[in-house]
Amino acid sequence: MDRCLLLRFGEIYLKGKNRNFFEKLLENNIKNAISAYNCEFSRIPGRYVVSGYNLASEPALIALLTKQAGLFSLSPAVCFDTDLDNLKDMATKLMEDEEGTFKVETNRADKTFSLNSMQISAMLGGEILKANKSLKVDVVHPEHILNVDVRENKKTYMFLKTYPCVGGMPVGSAGRGLLLLSGGIDSPVAGYMMAKRGAKIYALHFHSFPYTSELARRKVEELAEKIAAYNAGELEVFMCPMTHYQEEINKNCKSDYNITLLRRAMFTIAERLCKDKGFKMIITGESLGQVASQTIESMSVVGEVVKDTQIMRPLVGFDKQDTIELSRKIDCYDISIRPYEDCCTVFVPKNPIIKPRLENVKREEAKLDFNVLVDEAYSKIESVVIKAR
Repeated sequence: MDRCLLLRFGEIYLKGKNRNFFEKLLENNIKNAISAYNCEFSRIPGRYVVSGYNLASEPALIALLTKQAGLFSLSPAVCFDTDLDNLKDMATKLMEDEEGTFKVETNRADKTFSLNSMQISAMLGGEILKANKSLKVDVVHPEHILNVDVRENKKTYMFLKTYPCVGGMPVGSAGRGLLLLSGGIDSPVAGYMMAKRGAKIYALHFHSFPYTSELARRKVEELAEKIAAYNAGELEVFMCPMTHYQEEINKNCKSDYNITLLRRAMFTIAERLCKDKGFKMIITGESLGQVASQTIESMSVVGEVVKDTQIMRPLVGFDKQDTIELSRKIDCYDISIRPYEDCCTVFVPKNPIIKPRLENVKREEAKLDFNVLVDEAYSKIESVVIKAR
């Protein structure tokens, strides 16, 4: 008998002739995620298996693997040679301390085994009842379900618990994208949503030091650690200073255009970075109508500067509560609500324009040496690779 984690994948089944590409990518992502642990990774028909680990490491491995996009679910299981006596012995052992109601569910992938799925379940249920008088059968609403997976490799995997995973597609299968990562609630959730759909995420964070503090930067790095867990274990974050640009806007332009002009510069910088690094998309946490900068007019005027790169807004139709619930799910919410500034909170106008007209925005932008200021900010970008914890 060996302890192991039995991994199942979901949408890959739909990929036809390209399925091998997706499976290989998922395998590499899993190996990378568990590389710090002394364990083995193997593949059997329709499943992956992680084994050979120290039992004390199992909770950490489960936490890592449930965040791997492309996996549908996983189960901590015992693995043993498929044999009638082994099945009986292991079933009674796993259920010896349980009380209440139970049922046995069997998946017999090995069609050469003498009993079919229903016969195996009935046989094991009878053995369990004989061995444990504190249990009774309930096939409709059981308190415990003993799962029996008889596989084609002549091994059987038996387990009581199953954990849901992220699902979706393996990270990297949908290209590479640049997430505009603030310190707020929305952008980390947007990054998670796109990683789940197979995008390999990189991040661009804008800061305005000394108006924004080192605590604000640390907050972003902690958010990056959380996103990295869903991004095959790491996230490269590009840090771009916007202090001088914001000071020039504040000095030369109408204050109600501050946010619009700042975001146009951000998107200009983001597209340049995408072209330099080969990223195929800019990812934002914008939700239609949520704030002044996210009206359709504002998003159109800001997005106008992006000429050759796809802008992805995975939260565009979300209510704020939808986003908060996902933020909690990915363990970002308590970090995101810390009261540290980001550059969008610096020089905030009292009444930001909510329906900007492009000609008026360009008139205000002409008061700046736009290209020089953008070049200056771009030249000062630094990057740091954040690992998941």
